[in-house]
Amino acid sequence: MKKRTGIFLLIGLFLLSLNAVAQDKNFYIFLCFGQSNMEGNARIEAQDTVNVNPRFQVMEAVDCPAINRTKGNWYTAKPPLCRCRTGLTPADYFGRELVANLPSTVRIGVINVAVGGCKIELFDKDQYMSYTTNVPGWMKNFIGEYGGNPYGRLVEMAKLAQKDGVIKGILLHQGESNTGDTLWTKKVKVVYDNLMNDLDLKPKKVPLLAGETVNADQNGKCASMNKIIATLPQTIKNAHVISSAGCTDSADDLHFNAAGYRELGKRYAMQMLSLLGYKPMATN
Repeated sequence: MKKRTGIFLLIGLFLLSLNAVAQDKNFYIFLCFGQSNMEGNARIEAQDTVNVNPRFQVMEAVDCPAINRTKGNWYTAKPPLCRCRTGLTPADYFGRELVANLPSTVRIGVINVAVGGCKIELFDKDQYMSYTTNVPGWMKNFIGEYGGNPYGRLVEMAKLAQKDGVIKGILLHQGESNTGDTLWTKKVKVVYDNLMNDLDLKPKKVPLLAGETVNADQNGKCASMNKIIATLPQTIKNAHVISSAGCTDSADDLHFNAAGYRELGKRYAMQMLSLLGYKPMATN
């Protein structure tokens, strides 16, 4: 009996060692979620499709046969980074800027689950079903691409990703559909706390970076929401607000244009680099 127990113990230790080898501590993973400005509203331009460093990876959260991507697998992070036909996002230049400033031994991975037009309630695992009852049909179609539960898909993909690397942060761009909602910060905290619990993460080690909506200096229609977003660090201690000041937008004054996404993504990266203890190099 002792011999058999010893064998099982050795087998268990062997399997644990295999898992340790498989997980690369230098593979930094970031979860991205929100509504249309995280989904990507701007058209992808030629400059966005070239010179993507293979150290920057995206885990596809949906099946995209047209671009030869399968849910749950890693690919070089050439846009689109959200669903199969979405546009440029802040995550694109967030990742590019990180790999440009981090040691060559470090890889970056992003998982982007976002739904245009949604309220933050869509990502509350206890409220999303009641919320989705009355959303428009087009939004239900987007939600359906995530199996009807975007939060659940984000967690599913994140657990897969944790086998390969380490989750280092969370990027949020949401708020337009909750403009004026003074409970927004508390609702975000519910989602953040659920992610910490469901993925066994420590809040002190996993910051939340939240981007502002299109700024008042661009005549942003939801710019008033930025006053509420600014208070997020009062509710989530490890939250950091990313300014959208000067980030150019599209004609609808709701979405950033491609140049705006590039700049905003770099600002997310600058904040994350600082939190990781790196001084960013000057870039164009």
